[in-house]
Amino acid sequence: METQLYIGIMSGTSMDGADAVLVRMDGGKWLGAEGHAFTPYPDRLRRQLLDLQDTGADELHRSRILSQELSRLYAQTAAELLCSQNLAPSDITALGCHGQTVRHAPEHGYSIQLADLPLLAERTRIFTVGDFRSRDLAAGGQGAPLVPAFHEALFRDNRETRAVLNIGGIANISVLPPDAPAFGFDTGPGQYADGRVDAGTLAVALRQKR
Repeated sequence: METQLYIGIMSGTSMDGADAVLVRMDGGKWLGAEGHAFTPYPDRLRRQLLDLQDTGADELHRSRILSQELSRLYAQTAAELLCSQNLAPSDITALGCHGQTVRHAPEHGYSIQLADLPLLAERTRIFTVGDFRSRDLAAGGQGAPLVPAFHEALFRDNRETRAVLNIGGIANISVLPPDAPAFGFDTGPGQYADGRVDAGTLAVALRQKR
């Protein structure tokens, strides 16, 4: 069986831009990352995303317009990644896109990530998947953090318990027991604690994650 190439696109609570990573898999086995591209958010886009995290006028329209703008930016990032690796869209098995979180309210059973996935699929010509949090929320979970499943695939060991710290905008930890399911939880501010982000932005991020 031939190995497969996948692209993952992520833009976290730090809201600095979009990261795209090219990974090679063999069935469900991780073989490694083969390339990376990053596109920073323009200041205007970042301000509009921050504004949408609080209630305001015309939220539905603004969210759809921003979803489209983000997806065009994501498609640009994916195209740059493909170009850097001399690959065509047909070489990629699938593209996973998280979108940009603007509201996270597990107590109400929802989490909103902005992304126009059909537009992204049309722009990239790659099979595209997303909306990764809703199923966990529907099952009564928090919809976050997402990364323990990934850490389990990479780092789980049958002999010992391992822990992996993921320092995003808000940091979280994955605990990987040898004989039980992996689990994880947020630990507090991560990159927000580096002194370069204003208190208002930190407050918004913490409100998302509460």
